[in-house]
Amino acid sequence: MKIYTKTGDKGETSLIGGTRVKKSHVRIEAYGTVDELNSFIGVVRDQEVNLKRQALFSEIQDRLFTIGSTLATDPEKDTKIQTPDLHEEDIKLLEKEMDALDQNLPPLRNFILPGGHVAVSFCHVARTVCRRAERLSIALQEDSPVDDLIIKYLNRLSDFLFVLSRAMSQELGAQEITWKPRI
Repeated sequence: MKIYTKTGDKGETSLIGGTRVKKSHVRIEAYGTVDELNSFIGVVRDQEVNLKRQALFSEIQDRLFTIGSTLATDPEKDTKIQTPDLHEEDIKLLEKEMDALDQNLPPLRNFILPGGHVAVSFCHVARTVCRRAERLSIALQEDSPVDDLIIKYLNRLSDFLFVLSRAMSQELGAQEITWKPRI
């Protein structure tokens, strides 16, 4: 079986369920951004500082595939394809991990500029891609049903990535650079 099908050569693609849509459709943008996020999560996962978090990152990447498959499915079609579900426990896991990381961090008193270490910068990029995936999922929700747990998970994941970036800075001995606005 060849990887290329040529069915997208005119700017359209198929959703799960067979519906053809433009590749610029907000649904494609939403799940494409989730795919981009999953790739950046892989980059963050592969940083040496995160070797101890491999199981957590596997969980997160699995949930992002779940979200992507849900967003890629035409909600108007009754497909026979079973896609995995997102659960409230998935969100609670992120909250538990955030709380554990946050216990060892100094209180946040200023905005933090992304950077300080390459690994930390990758985490901030993942966080901003996550925020974009969340915004696109909300935009899709204006025209088509999107499970509220998807929005909630993406919101919590971006929070987790922010706390993780702070924890990574601390673990790497990198300085957190606070924003000092020019007045």
